[in-house]
Amino acid sequence: MDWNLFAPCPRGLEPSLAAELAGLGAGDCRAVAGGVAFSGDRRVAYMANLHSRLASRVLREVGRRRYRAPDDLYRLAAGIEWERHFDGRHTLRVDTSATRSPLRSLNFATLRIKDAIVDRLRERTGDRPSIDTRSPDARVWLFLEPQEATLYLDLSGEPLFKRGWRSGRDDGGDAPLKENLAAGLLVLAGWTPEQPLVDPFCGSGTIAIEAASIACDLAPGLSRGFGFERLLDHDAALWAGLRGDAIRRAQAGAARIESPAAGKAAPTIAASDIDADAVSRARRNQARAGLPDAAIRWRVADAAKLSPPFAQPGLVVANPPYGERLDAQGAGQPAHEAAMHAIGDCLRRSWSGWRIWMLSADPALPRQLGMKESRRTPLFNGAIECRFFRFDVFGPPERPTGQDRPSRP
Repeated sequence: MDWNLFAPCPRGLEPSLAAELAGLGAGDCRAVAGGVAFSGDRRVAYMANLHSRLASRVLREVGRRRYRAPDDLYRLAAGIEWERHFDGRHTLRVDTSATRSPLRSLNFATLRIKDAIVDRLRERTGDRPSIDTRSPDARVWLFLEPQEATLYLDLSGEPLFKRGWRSGRDDGGDAPLKENLAAGLLVLAGWTPEQPLVDPFCGSGTIAIEAASIACDLAPGLSRGFGFERLLDHDAALWAGLRGDAIRRAQAGAARIESPAAGKAAPTIAASDIDADAVSRARRNQARAGLPDAAIRWRVADAAKLSPPFAQPGLVVANPPYGERLDAQGAGQPAHEAAMHAIGDCLRRSWSGWRIWMLSADPALPRQLGMKESRRTPLFNGAIECRFFRFDVFGPPERPTGQDRPSRP
């Protein structure tokens, strides 16, 4: 039996996520603001968690009804067979989000859902789950529209952009660019592993590591756990088979990188940063991601003095930093603009034939680079509105050959 499923994603990536989910076997994919509604069986849901590079979560719809008051929400939750999914041995968290809900208190709406779940489980099983807001076994989401309420069971647990290869605060902490947005930039830029790729502002290496994972056929969820594994109705045999297939594909992909077949070159992915500590963190992140050393070329370098590391032109995909990693004199906005202008000069001078893609929250980026964008795509990095700019660097016009040279009158 197919489930009704929903996968939220960074705003601006909805059509790309719909195409990705369809490729994983999902049906009825419908891009809406903030995500994709789709249908699929348990296998599709597990595949989406394991293989989606763009989704933030995978949610299974378990109930829906019209509402006017908090007691309507209680009745909705009390009528759902939660005992099929978890019981008193599990810990629970309920989250609520709303779009133009008439309710005055979303906290009270959340409380009514918790009360209904706990009351039902106590009645049906004789026990009740305890609440854990940090690392729950089961997570339930309530989404309120103006007249309709929907309850979802979270199949992912931790957000899917947490691939499992980042360490804690001592090794760079949270990246400003989440992994699924980095993967989305590569999709929007049209990058494929056959094309050279460079990130001259690599930071903790997110864009390059996402690209190398694609090149190595490394499933983004292979190094982490999921919420569905803790639920009572989890199909362990199905999951073991899907995960085993992903492991074999990743092993074959790594072997191709380390020992390219005759006539086939290894992926050409390079990343650099002016901050040596950032490059060191990126290298460690690559190792924790399970990627072979040969998958990415790392370098400490100033983006304003960088030459293309590959002979064949390709793509630059980057999220330029604002401030400390730019090699500029002084401090503040003037220094930032001077640094970006120097980077633009370098791109025009040395990167002929390359397509440059940069994500920035600053609409003045093209002016600062001194370059005219050929495309700008609205995206959101969390709550921050950004633009994904494309710049085409054209080479000098070819000199006429002897045959093409105009003759003298």
